[in-house]
Amino acid sequence: MNTVPAPAGPGAFVHPALLYRDLAEYLTGVGDFVRAALSADEPVLVAVPGPHLDALRESLGESAPEIAWTDMTELGRNPGRILAALQDFADRHAGRAARIVGEPIWPGRSPAEVLEATRHEALINTAFAGRPATILCPYDVRGLAPAVVTDARRTHPTLIDKGRDLLSPAYTDALTVSAACDRPLPEHDGDVPRLEYSHGGLAEVREYAEDWARGTSLSPARRGDLVLAISEGAANSLSHGGGKGTLRLWTTAGAGAGVVAEIHDGGRLADPLAGRRRPSLASAEGGRGLWMIHQLCDLVEVRATDSGFTLRLHMATP
Repeated sequence: MNTVPAPAGPGAFVHPALLYRDLAEYLTGVGDFVRAALSADEPVLVAVPGPHLDALRESLGESAPEIAWTDMTELGRNPGRILAALQDFADRHAGRAARIVGEPIWPGRSPAEVLEATRHEALINTAFAGRPATILCPYDVRGLAPAVVTDARRTHPTLIDKGRDLLSPAYTDALTVSAACDRPLPEHDGDVPRLEYSHGGLAEVREYAEDWARGTSLSPARRGDLVLAISEGAANSLSHGGGKGTLRLWTTAGAGAGVVAEIHDGGRLADPLAGRRRPSLASAEGGRGLWMIHQLCDLVEVRATDSGFTLRLHMATP
């Protein structure tokens, strides 16, 4: 029988990784967690990939209508969007200990998506510190690469493995894991033109991006989203990146066909959670531009290194 993690007490945050090997083990581990939450009259959000969503709905039967369901392949296509959605759910149930199942990594994710999802898993521990919530994260130990499971042990303070609730001896500080995710981005094959911009150059950036995007297979709406995301990134360079930056644009082919925009400047990322939390209109905190970029793009790769700050924005094409 699977051990269900103890519910979060006042001010406590619990973040276990469920290590599963087959669907039966998955349904038992997640099902026990959800049923325990419903028995305690706690709000439950289940955000997992579509096939698992369907299997859980069938398994939980009559309890299913009491649960908030989200397909993680849609919500978490860009892992930078997930955290805000989880916090929104907890905020809607303020004063109650929210229970969330979040599966941000599954077999078939690209290496870039896995890396940003690993960063997300680490930063959950910072974002939810001191909140009465429990977030259970399932990991397919047979379907995922061993390195991914190793990282799950680093990003989760506790583990549920073969029915046992264990402390994770490999658990690592969130900022350390996030910094380790700042690996060099792979270079694009071939020559990619570079636009340099500085104060007063935002209009030029937008015009350059619009002209380039018209030559892609993006729909008019998605072209507009891309230009807006690029504009927000360039504005961030001017405000926080030393007043100047560079923009590169290219396309990719094959299974991951799409367009890529890379914005680089000399800035630093003071808050690793910037853009991952929904900004308050009443707050003076920054991060609104980064938050909008995460909402608009299919994947956002973030790199904060000694050489500066880089955003690589991806949008899929038909």
